[in-house]
Amino acid sequence: MKYLAKDDSKCIQCGMCEEVCSTTYFKEKNRDKSCIQISVDKADINVCNQCGECIDICPVMAISRDKLGVVRINKKACVGCFMCVGFCPSISMRQHDDYIEPFKCVACGLCAQKCPTGAIYMSEKDATEAREMNLDKLFNK
Repeated sequence: MKYLAKDDSKCIQCGMCEEVCSTTYFKEKNRDKSCIQISVDKADINVCNQCGECIDICPVMAISRDKLGVVRINKKACVGCFMCVGFCPSISMRQHDDYIEPFKCVACGLCAQKCPTGAIYMSEKDATEAREMNLDKLFNK
């Protein structure tokens, strides 16, 4: 399963990752509309680890895993209750007042390509790690 991994110690808070994310998905440079967030007071990178806790929280089953293991939101099915935002254990599910649906990192890797220090990068979880995250259904079909 692919996911966006991080090394906070390498982050220089340049904001390039936030910029490329918001520009790619919302067509504007706006860190509040980025799926990845860098803390302003320290180099702390917050991004979805694809744990999938939000899947069971969604009352209308608008959240699921794709064939690569990435957690995705079906915006057509989403009713905008934002329960997933409130229950996200890593606080990585995002909400912005301009939109009626939540949004999150889909591990596209564009931010990792732009990161000048390698603080964020694409990685994979093997079957053992996936089982630890209750993803065994994905790997044992």
